[in-house]
Amino acid sequence: MFKTRLMDCAARVQLHLDSVLAPKDGQAGDLPVVQAMRYASHGGKRLRAFLVLESARLHGIPTEQAIWPAAAIEAMHAYSLVHDDLPCMDDDDMRRGQPTVHVKWDYPTAVLAGDALQSLAFELTSHPQVSAKAEVRAELALELARAAGAQGMVLGQALDMAAESSDTPLTLEQITELQDGKTGALFGWSAMAGARMAKADTTPWADYAKGLGLAFQIWDDVLDIEGDAEVVGKAVGKDSDAGKATFVSLLGIDTAKARANELIDQSCAALDPFGAEADILKDVARFVITRNK
Repeated sequence: MFKTRLMDCAARVQLHLDSVLAPKDGQAGDLPVVQAMRYASHGGKRLRAFLVLESARLHGIPTEQAIWPAAAIEAMHAYSLVHDDLPCMDDDDMRRGQPTVHVKWDYPTAVLAGDALQSLAFELTSHPQVSAKAEVRAELALELARAAGAQGMVLGQALDMAAESSDTPLTLEQITELQDGKTGALFGWSAMAGARMAKADTTPWADYAKGLGLAFQIWDDVLDIEGDAEVVGKAVGKDSDAGKATFVSLLGIDTAKARANELIDQSCAALDPFGAEADILKDVARFVITRNK
C-alpha cells in the first residue's frame, strides 16, 4: 500500500510541476533554461512531497491545497541537486540515471535553472490556492527560506565543502550537524507542512523528521559503499575514494546501520499520538533504511 501511495504521490506532483512549467506564450517556454527546469524536476522518489501530502491528510487539509507545497519542496530539492552536481560542488555527471543538467546543457544553464527552480518553490508555496489565510502562506514561505538557506540546507552544503578542503576530518558530532542542515532541513519542512497549514502543533512532526533525515543520510553513506551505481543512478564510492569522513567511515558499516534503525524507531514513536492513521508515514521511515537507491 505504501509503495502504491508513493507512486500516486509522485504522479500527482509530476503532473503539477509539468503544468506550472509548461511552455507559455512567447519565447520563455522554449528557452534552454526552462527546458532544463523541466528536465531536472522529473524523477526521484518524491519522499519530501509525500511527507507534505500525508502530514496534510492527517490534519484534514485537502490534497488540492497540499499539492502546491508538495510540488514546491520538490522544486526546491531539484534546485539543490542541480547545483550540488556542478563541477564547483560535487562534480557529478549522472543524476537519477540521466546526465546531469550541466552535462546535458552547460554550466550557465545549470546555474540559472537551479536559481529558477528555487524561485519557483517560493512561488508555489505562496500561491493563493495553498490557503485562504495569507498568514499560513507567509509562514510556509518563511520556514522554507530558513530550511533552504544559510540556517539549513545551504549551511550544510557549506560545511561539507569546507570539510573537503580541511586537513582535519570531521567528527561524528560535526557530520551530524552538517547533515541536519544538508538533508534534514528540507525533510523537517516537509513533515511539518501539514501542521503549519492547519495551524497545529508541529512538535511531533519535528521529532519525526529529525530521525528520518539523519537516517536517510546514514543510508546514503551505506549505499555509497554497498550500492550499485546503475541502481542508485549516480556514481558510488566517491566519498570513500576521497577519504571523506562519513557515518560509515566513523562508525563502521554495521554500527551505522544499527544507528539508522534506532533513529527510525524514534521517528515512528514520535507519531504514536496519531494512531493507525500515521502507519503509512511509519512505513515511509522504514523504507528509508531498506531502499537501494
